[in-house]
Amino acid sequence: MHVVFIEPRFPSNQRQFVRALKEVGATVTAIGEGSKESLDSDMRQWLLHYHQVPSVVNEDAVLKAVRWIQGRARIDRLEATIEAHIMPAAKVREAAGIPGTSVRTSFLCRDKPSMKEVLRQGGVSCAQSTAASSLEEIVAFAKQVGFPLILKPRDAAGASGTARVDSMEELAQAAKEMGIDRRSIAVEEFIEGHEGFYDTITIGGRVVHEFVCHYYPNVLEAMRTRWISPQFLCTNRVDAASGYDEVKKLGHKAIKLLDIDTSATHMEWFFGPKGLKFSEIACRPPGVRAWDLYNVGNDMDLYREWAMAVVHGRPSQQPSRRFATGIVALRPSCDGHITGYEGLAAIERAFGKWMIDAHLPPAGARTQPVESGFMGNAWLRFKHPDYDELRRMLDLVGQTVKVHAR
Repeated sequence: MHVVFIEPRFPSNQRQFVRALKEVGATVTAIGEGSKESLDSDMRQWLLHYHQVPSVVNEDAVLKAVRWIQGRARIDRLEATIEAHIMPAAKVREAAGIPGTSVRTSFLCRDKPSMKEVLRQGGVSCAQSTAASSLEEIVAFAKQVGFPLILKPRDAAGASGTARVDSMEELAQAAKEMGIDRRSIAVEEFIEGHEGFYDTITIGGRVVHEFVCHYYPNVLEAMRTRWISPQFLCTNRVDAASGYDEVKKLGHKAIKLLDIDTSATHMEWFFGPKGLKFSEIACRPPGVRAWDLYNVGNDMDLYREWAMAVVHGRPSQQPSRRFATGIVALRPSCDGHITGYEGLAAIERAFGKWMIDAHLPPAGARTQPVESGFMGNAWLRFKHPDYDELRRMLDLVGQTVKVHAR
């Protein structure tokens, strides 16, 4: 099978998809924005051909590259794994007659109001939501639903560009900042409750691998508050009797409703006073290198499993559920430059045997803003056979390790 992969260079774990495709027997061509000279020796060995384009979200440029490749070899699959690449890749697939995730599915997985409407009609509980193109439409929705509300771009990923508003004054200011006079935005009921995510690999719409994670605290709070050392934990209790049955049931239903065929998926959910509600569905792998944690916790290579799904239409491994795994993000004391760390030695003594890896920018490194995410600054990742003990460990890491900056 000949697979064309979109952008093998960035972010860094993109290379793992190419590596896995090659390992399971695919012939791999890649389309990317960097020069061929920028590819390392391993990448050059994995690829049959590399085609440079000005931008991988420029549909015309990618289609032109695909046509050039098709003039020399049949393309069996065209794959993309980054949120911003999903829709351009789908449109190129459709134009070039290549199987894979459809334009309709890609649209529904990007456009929040349309996605939630399809899910609600199919029986998957979601927040009340609407698309609004004017302040008057947002105000009308606010009067109907009440505060708090969430405003976000229609194609937002995670908490990017998202604002919580608790009054008409805040609503008007947030809508103005989002450019309501220039574009339509998504407006949603704020859902109180604990937040997590459910990830799968599907083959022909059938779930063959599934994983559940929990955020502490919820993402919107974590990405706005400097003093918090946020975490997410991947549970190894996914198969526990009845524990996640409802999450799985609604996740499987969402895959069917959105007509997701052979793909990775990433689904955000909330559980609180109004029960379980799904927030957003993506037909791509999760970010923040969550698959690395799944691999460690389950003694498997999920990149290879994704490649097996694409190339051979079947899985080759089963998750062991041996460890719960997690990441804790450490925020600098202020924006500026790193001056040093406090508490690392104590954490290494206490939990060193359970540490997976860490990223600790050296003294002098420039800090990244709080909203840059879990991996924007320092972070540590851990594993443990017991989920509750892992959570206790990550709490202690967040309380003990300080990142000094000035």
